[in-house]
Amino acid sequence: MDIVERLFQNEDVDPIDIVETLAEHYEWDFDRITDDQIAMAIEGSWRTYGVTLTWSSFDETLRILCSFEMNPPNEKINNLLEILNLANNKLWNGSFAFAEKQSLMIFRYGMNLAGGARASANQIDSIVENAIVACEQFYPAFQLTCWGDESPEASLTIAFDKSYGRA
Repeated sequence: MDIVERLFQNEDVDPIDIVETLAEHYEWDFDRITDDQIAMAIEGSWRTYGVTLTWSSFDETLRILCSFEMNPPNEKINNLLEILNLANNKLWNGSFAFAEKQSLMIFRYGMNLAGGARASANQIDSIVENAIVACEQFYPAFQLTCWGDESPEASLTIAFDKSYGRA
C-alpha cells in the first residue's frame, strides 16, 4: 500500500480531496476551484496538459478532462475529426473531442461511483495517468494530421509504432 492510499485507508473521503493530495504529492500546479472541482497543470513529454477533475454527487460520477491547444488550419479540420474517430476506436477508456471555438483537444473519461462506491487513491491516480498517457500517445498523430501531408490513417500509425534504439 503506497503513502497516498494509507492517508485515506479508513476514511470516507471526497474524491477531489484525494486528487488534491495526489497533486501535492506529485508537486503539480493545481487550483481547487470548488469543493467538487480541481484544475491542474501536468507536464508531459510533448506539452503541459490542463487536467480538470469534477465530482458530481448528482450522478455519482468523477469526471476527468485533459486538454491541450490544437489550432489546426481550417482546411485540416475534417482530417482532425477523422483521426479523432480513428483514435477513439482504439481507446477502451475515455475519448477525444475537439472544441473548435476554444481550439482545444479534450480527452474525457468518467468513473461512475454509484451506490456509495468509493474510488481509491490508486484508481484516481490511474485515471489521471491514463489520460496523460492517451494524450501523449496520440498527440504526434494529431499534429501530423494537422500540420503534415499524411492522411489520418497514416498519421495514426505513429501512435502505435514502437521505437527502437536511441536518438
